[in-house]
Amino acid sequence: MTENNYSELLSSIRWDQAGLVPAIVQDAQSKEVLMMAYMNKESLQLSVESGVTWYWSRSRNELWNKGATSGHTQQIVSMAYDCDGDTLLVKVLQKGPACHTGRYNCFFNAIEVNSETAPAAKAEQTAADRFATLGQLESIIAERYAERPEGSYTSYLFEKGVDKILKKVGEEASEVIIAAKNKDNDELRSEVSDLIFHIMVLLRERELPLDDVIREINSRHGKPTTNKMR
Repeated sequence: MTENNYSELLSSIRWDQAGLVPAIVQDAQSKEVLMMAYMNKESLQLSVESGVTWYWSRSRNELWNKGATSGHTQQIVSMAYDCDGDTLLVKVLQKGPACHTGRYNCFFNAIEVNSETAPAAKAEQTAADRFATLGQLESIIAERYAERPEGSYTSYLFEKGVDKILKKVGEEASEVIIAAKNKDNDELRSEVSDLIFHIMVLLRERELPLDDVIREINSRHGKPTTNKMR
């Protein structure tokens, strides 16, 4: 970023009286909101120039590079500010947990909400909601990747590495073929579920968002197929 562009960026941000702006940090893959921190002009510049997150600690009154001591770094994928210029959105590739407690994200204290108060919202659910489970699964896999809880099969796969994950993808793909050949839909349903799960584990290990796969599928929609035999 040139000096002129950086000056323009700084003038576009509505800094508070302390010279800070809140930064919402989101996992670029799972879309999970990980944390909220503050940036000042210097930390914003360091973040833009280095490609990793820098914040201003209000408690310590100093700059801090996320993950510098813990190793739980945040590689920046994109940054944006909102319509009012008073909040930043930082999409990152999170290495390890984002929270100092060791949790995947900082927002693990759930608040119960009376769902009966919004029946109209339920009625307006679209067909896209049928894929909400995949989004939830992507978030759970991201959590296991970051926290690595003992006894978790997903943690085991990540610990063993990509070769083990690829082996499982291959095994499950074979099981899908066998179930289909056997014309056993109960077995096929189960094996396809296993295959999708292991593919999503592979996507997380390779830091490839499911959204990118969906985008690729959408880009092919309506395009003529090529005949490789010609």
